[in-house]
Amino acid sequence: MTALSGFHHVKLPVSDVRRSIEWYRRVLGFDVAIEFVEAGVLRGVALRDQADTLMLALREESRLAGQMCGFDPVALGVPTYDALREWSDHLDATGTPHSGITEGSVGWLIGGIADPDGIEIRLYTLQQHT
Repeated sequence: MTALSGFHHVKLPVSDVRRSIEWYRRVLGFDVAIEFVEAGVLRGVALRDQADTLMLALREESRLAGQMCGFDPVALGVPTYDALREWSDHLDATGTPHSGITEGSVGWLIGGIADPDGIEIRLYTLQQHT
């Protein structure tokens, strides 16, 4: 069997696509790569990170977004502890509440980054602690 090679994308439900686009752009630096328009209405987007290494899709589904409030379905990889410190500074500069840097089971992470629907996004280092 041929090996899998990572995720193509992750899709999250949101209650307001436009509001979420602005948040993911301002807080995490994602830009719109694809828009999904149905009957003339924007219903979803595919977002890309600045390095063009990640794709995150948002789909307008208010009921599901509400059910995921407080859940942390995604941890985005950050190369090093130093890079995570830069992210912490960026989050502070944008006024985005977060947990601060904490030690995780294999690396360091920042949790408590809640999108407009309360879905938690975590940043987790690929660098492991020794």
